[in-house]
Amino acid sequence: MSDPEILVEEIEALGGKLAEARAEIATRIIGQEEVVTLALAAMLSGGHALLMGLPGMGKTLLVDTLSTVMGLSESRIQFTPDLMPADILGSEVLETGDGGTRSFRFIAGPVFCQLLMADEINRASPRTQSALLQAMQEREVTVAGVHHALPAPFHVLATQNPIEQEGTYPLPEAQLDRFLVKIDVDYPDRETERGILLATTGVEEAAARQVFDPAALMAAQTVVRRMPVGEAVVEAILDLVRACRPEDAGAPALVRDHVAWGPGPRAAQALMLTVRARALLDGRLAPSVEDVAALARPVLSHRMALGFAARAEGIALEDVIDAVTAEVTQVEAAA
Repeated sequence: MSDPEILVEEIEALGGKLAEARAEIATRIIGQEEVVTLALAAMLSGGHALLMGLPGMGKTLLVDTLSTVMGLSESRIQFTPDLMPADILGSEVLETGDGGTRSFRFIAGPVFCQLLMADEINRASPRTQSALLQAMQEREVTVAGVHHALPAPFHVLATQNPIEQEGTYPLPEAQLDRFLVKIDVDYPDRETERGILLATTGVEEAAARQVFDPAALMAAQTVVRRMPVGEAVVEAILDLVRACRPEDAGAPALVRDHVAWGPGPRAAQALMLTVRARALLDGRLAPSVEDVAALARPVLSHRMALGFAARAEGIALEDVIDAVTAEVTQVEAAA
């Protein structure tokens, strides 16, 4: 059997297992199909996700369910203004031995897990938020000059309240860029909320079962990276990311006039991975330009910023991204 045929079999088998995982997640997460898709796409891509929404929207329940279904060890950190970096990473403690000798011993913090839930991450100070930077990018932490590797796989699913709420701090741009996708968790529609009421206010609540384990998830991440990507999709990704940079000569007037700074190469990398994961979750063997359009907002919205004048005029960043995406994907479709 040739390598392409083996890859097709692996993709199809993984697609079936992912459908089983989604069915288990659906026993606890009612509706929110797009939110679940994006969260799974981030994990299949080996990245981190930022869940953005008001309190009480099911973000914490989603992370807890994902840890169960994907078979990952979970830690939860409730971010508060008085949280310190050592509360996340761990610390060195001085111990005295039987012979009176003294030595330092490292006590690992909650970051040493496979799925870290950073709850309300923007309620902690910027200093504490930045403690996660090295862990998210390099999968290790440095304490007292010593490097400590984190378990594999390692994913951060952080929840964030809208910045307008009292007692929140904006996340540093460098940390925002470490999140593969930003997932907006909106209010459910009436029928979905009705289903939530009936399912969660009885004597018993549904429990999800494990489908994956850490080894299976890492194998799935390898399959995602081996999926072929057509030239039209690659060009659409490049055109979209570069068109969102106001400094680029090919950027449309809308971007040059309203965007203060645009996405870097990490955004293109994120799109290359997540379009594959989205295709896999949809049961397809390769991504399409439509996947690029669908993932433009989740991948780009936290990697760009509007200028002061644009914000004063009430222009929404999402509308700018949608306009640029429509222009780029139409051109690619025509080509």
